[in-house]
Amino acid sequence: MLKTLKEIKEEGWEALVERLGVADATMFVMEHEKGYGDYTEERKKIFGQKTIDEIVKDIKESKKGR
Repeated sequence: MLKTLKEIKEEGWEALVERLGVADATMFVMEHEKGYGDYTEERKKIFGQKTIDEIVKDIKESKKGR
């Protein structure tokens, strides 16, 4: 019986983790995944001209509200 794409992905991930460990398997997958969009433009839309300190402050404030 043929395996589904989901089953193949799951088995592939398990094999990578077994051989490389979770961190290296993740890095491997990230290197081979196709990205999309323009990260630079997206970043500008999301953060504008905010400094890193402003971004960190926003994150902390967001976590307080949860």
